[in-house]
Amino acid sequence: MDLKEAQSTPRESMDYDVVIVGAGPAGLAAAIRLKQLDEAISVVVVEKGSEVGAHILSGAVIDPIGLDKLLPDWRQDDARPLHTQVTEDVFYFLGPAGGARLPNFAMPKLMNNHGNFVGSLGLVARYLAARAEALGVEIYPGFAAAELLYNDDGSVAGIATGDMGIAKDGTVSDRFTRGMELRGRYTLLGEGARGSLSKIAIRRFALDEGREPQKYGIGLKEIWQVKPENFRKGLVQHSFGWPLDMSTGGGSFLYHFDDNLVSVGFVVHLNYSNPTLSPFDEFQRFKTHPMIRDVFEGAKRLSYGSRAITEGGWQSVPKLTFPGGALIGCAAGFVNVPRIKGSHNAILSGMLAAEHLVPALAAGRSHDMVDGIEDSWRASEIGRDLKPVRNVKPLWSKLGTLGGVALGGIDMWLNQLFGWSPFGTLKHGKPDHATLKPIGMVTPIVYPKPDGKISFDKLSSVFLSATNHEEDQPAHLKLTDPNVPVLQNLPIYGEPARLYCPAGVYEVVYADPDKQSLPRFVINAQNCVHCKTCDIKDPAQNITWTVPEGAGGPNYSNM
Repeated sequence: MDLKEAQSTPRESMDYDVVIVGAGPAGLAAAIRLKQLDEAISVVVVEKGSEVGAHILSGAVIDPIGLDKLLPDWRQDDARPLHTQVTEDVFYFLGPAGGARLPNFAMPKLMNNHGNFVGSLGLVARYLAARAEALGVEIYPGFAAAELLYNDDGSVAGIATGDMGIAKDGTVSDRFTRGMELRGRYTLLGEGARGSLSKIAIRRFALDEGREPQKYGIGLKEIWQVKPENFRKGLVQHSFGWPLDMSTGGGSFLYHFDDNLVSVGFVVHLNYSNPTLSPFDEFQRFKTHPMIRDVFEGAKRLSYGSRAITEGGWQSVPKLTFPGGALIGCAAGFVNVPRIKGSHNAILSGMLAAEHLVPALAAGRSHDMVDGIEDSWRASEIGRDLKPVRNVKPLWSKLGTLGGVALGGIDMWLNQLFGWSPFGTLKHGKPDHATLKPIGMVTPIVYPKPDGKISFDKLSSVFLSATNHEEDQPAHLKLTDPNVPVLQNLPIYGEPARLYCPAGVYEVVYADPDKQSLPRFVINAQNCVHCKTCDIKDPAQNITWTVPEGAGGPNYSNM
């Protein structure tokens, strides 16, 4: 049987009231809230990770407003996922050899982390999944939603999971299994930043029309078990500055939680201009700073991962509703950039969607526009969280780190005190893929070799992410034109994919040591940690991230 014949075989189909893509905080909160409001509603959640939480990565300092509203009893639950409250909150501006602490009184109140929790968002997702299943929600991990299904009128009718058992050469292997159709009266897309189906829905229904381009960052994170004398439970530490130059946005975090665990992470805004910049190597270099290194002396690195972060905020959120469904969570872009938080808004957005779907379902509606979701979010807790910080990102992008952070802080104060900004609502300008300068216009960045103690290489880091893909499958990273990397991106930009990818997926390989012949562009798709940075930053927009076979990708335990 050839592939075309195999894929013409009808798929099995199951019908639900609501189909949810993504078992993250947004999707699970929506599922729980639907069942809380009407236990008769049938709800299914499909998750591409091997288990719930396997693909979840966040800092994470979690504002409990969403959990408190969704599950008021969670703090008394013996199975609660969060135990460490913030006890100390510090901010630093770093230079190459030292740093200055910013006084807390100068920070707007919204930047205060006291009352928040430090922990693992993956564990939060697993907790929410257990609560959802107890209410009767069906959750299917290990099944990647690969296709949107449509009704004859063009409305979304649900999703199909990907076929499994297609060999790397495109033939049908002996393990071929047809995907399954999950059809719903409404479909919620909660895939996280730059979700593949969300991207299709935004384009098909022009959901970003009249909105600013979505902006992104790449977040890299490790968890370490540190020596007791270097551990300060509940400490939340943020910094900006070195090792990034003053024209490149980003910053770091160190969070101390549970039993001698420290989450350390680094965020680089993806509107950077130097094509020789490597976010991974900036992260490794950051850990060697004199004010940071001591924390990790004699410590053990436990895990590593990376993920794209939506940073556009208030002015970049696309229209949420489309015929037959809605975007929720980071698929819509509800991250508060200066707070480096989005999980609370993800939960709230899932709840908001559920609260508008229930009366629509009760009225017998299906596959139409539930406009209340779009019409209400800006006046909700989500909007009140995002509007006061709407100018921080564009000011940072336009003025650089020093001017942007200072003026952004003033703007947040004015919004907090008076509900007003002298700037109104600033625009973001170029999308992130359009910000690179040609390599001949920049000073190449030379990174030190990793020492294997504090700093590491990409491949040893990917090993800690427990990333695994079925090797005999087509690459899930698709090139629109396979000639672009070598004939266009390489001479103009030095092919930045080999540097912005945090997992060593992309390589430029020469057949001869003198580099006299054209090289090959190699895609090591098995290394992919599903961060989506390539889909965002490729200057030619030639790379499309699609889902691999279900259960493929990282297997984060407590990220």
